[in-house]
Amino acid sequence: MRSVWGPNESFSVCGPVPGCLGGDAAGAGRIMRRSDLVQHKEKDKGAVTRTSQIVFGERQHLLRVLDSLEGTDLPIARMQSERHVLEDLIHTRTKELNQINTAWDEKIGLVLSADAKPEMLEKLVRQAPEEDFYLLRLISEHPRANAKTLNRLAKHPYGAIRENVARHPNADAITLTWLSKDRSQPLWYLVAFNPNTPTPLQRRLRDRLKKLGENQLSPR
Repeated sequence: MRSVWGPNESFSVCGPVPGCLGGDAAGAGRIMRRSDLVQHKEKDKGAVTRTSQIVFGERQHLLRVLDSLEGTDLPIARMQSERHVLEDLIHTRTKELNQINTAWDEKIGLVLSADAKPEMLEKLVRQAPEEDFYLLRLISEHPRANAKTLNRLAKHPYGAIRENVARHPNADAITLTWLSKDRSQPLWYLVAFNPNTPTPLQRRLRDRLKKLGENQLSPR
């Protein structure tokens, strides 16, 4: 659609498709989910952490507003004034993403690239700060993420990342067993249907699921 840039930077915007950098076809099916804008609160402080997922979502919304603005009939002075404000806000969020993780857009592009290798994904996970929810979530659902990478991601505080690991075909038995004990969310039902789950554990989890279904169907 367009490119909006600040000093020494550029990035392409592909409407509602997050991560679609430079028109990369690998991002063509990725739609921004409502959960992408959910704020992560630190348990003790109750403070809102501005993760990459939140900042990226804001940037996408601002870019859509800019597109809408330029597609309407407005007086030139107002158009220029509002465009300037929006471009400043977009540039600020790009800087914020790079403060979370340097060269953020480029790293997202690497993950979405058809040439992404397991070793490269593992390196990105090792280097990424915990606050880079968006990058780590993309890697957690990447088909080339290996067992070692998924084991590391299984310990991330963001629930959507752990969910992706629990259903990932490359997750190993150790990781899946550990996730089945997660007390913060019911990941066990995803683990129950992962083919890499040890048979005895898989049987126990499926029995638990069956009992839950029977209890819900029984008259009260």
